[in-house]
Amino acid sequence: MLKKVTGIAKGANLSGHRQMQVYVAIRSVHEQQGFSLQLLCKLAKVARSSYYKWIDHKPSPREQENEQLTENMLAHHKQFQGIYGYRRHTVQLCRQTGKPINHKRIRRLMKLAGIQSVIRRKKKQYASSTPQHVAENLLNREFHAEAPDEKWLTDVTEFKYGHSQKAYLSAILDLHDNTIVSYVFGRSNNNNLVFQTLDQALQLAPGSAPMLHSDRGFQYTSPSFKKRLEAANVTPSMSRIGRCIDNGPMESFWGTLKCEKYYLNTYSTFEELEKDIDTYINFYNNERLQAKLNGLSPMEFRTKAA
Repeated sequence: MLKKVTGIAKGANLSGHRQMQVYVAIRSVHEQQGFSLQLLCKLAKVARSSYYKWIDHKPSPREQENEQLTENMLAHHKQFQGIYGYRRHTVQLCRQTGKPINHKRIRRLMKLAGIQSVIRRKKKQYASSTPQHVAENLLNREFHAEAPDEKWLTDVTEFKYGHSQKAYLSAILDLHDNTIVSYVFGRSNNNNLVFQTLDQALQLAPGSAPMLHSDRGFQYTSPSFKKRLEAANVTPSMSRIGRCIDNGPMESFWGTLKCEKYYLNTYSTFEELEKDIDTYINFYNNERLQAKLNGLSPMEFRTKAA
C-alpha cells in the first residue's frame, strides 16, 4: 500500500488532478492501514498543511458541475460501449443539461477521468471495374441539400464473419439530414442488392426525384440500373475514378458504422451480424446526436424540417 503513495507521487511539481490522486491515496492508506499522516505525507513529498487544506476544502460550483459532467460521461461511455469521443460527448451533454458546454472542457475532463473512445480506423480496399454507363459528377462535392430527398448518396460495403465469409450492405443516405433512407443486407454483392435498396428508398419517398450519387461500381453503371433510374425520374451522378472523397459522407458513414459497432465485436454467423447492423442503423437514425444537425439525431432533424 505504501508503494501506491510513492508511485503516484513520483515526479516533480505535482499539480491539479495528479496532486488530488496523491491526497486520495494518502487518505486511503491512512484509513485502511493506519500509517501516520506525517509518514505518508513525507513519502509523498507533500506538506501536511496542504493535505489538511485539501481535506477541509469545499468544492466550488464549477468543481461540482465538473464532477457531475464527469459522472454523466462515464455513464454514457458505458451505455454506448465507449464509442463516443469528446465531440459526441459534448453534443450529448449540451442536450442533457440544456446549457452550452465548450468541447475543450469536455476533452480535458475526459482526459482526467481516463475516458477514451475505443474507435479504430481501418482502410477500405477498392476493386476496379469496367463501367458500361457512366454519369458526370453532378454532385461535385456539394454535400448540402436544402430539403429531404433532394440529394441521395449510395454505396456498398463489405463485412466478414465466421471463417472469412463475406456479407454486403447497400445503403442510401440523404444529404439533407444524414438519414439512412434505405438499406439492404445480403450475402452477395450483386445487382439485386442495389436494385432492392433503390426500390425501397423510392417506396419510402413517393413522388421524389432526387439526384443519386454513387461510385462507378458495376451495379451502378449497368444498363439495368440506368433504366431503373430513368423510369423513376432519378438523376444519376458518379464519382471520378479513384476519388472516394467525391462520395465523402457515404464513406464517412461506413467508417462510423464499422468503428462504432462492427470492429468492436466478433461475428460467427450472418444472422448475428445482420442483427447488429439493424440495431446500429436504428440507433444512428434515431438516437445518435450530431453537432452539424444542431445536436439532433438525423430523424429528429428530418422530422423538424418536414
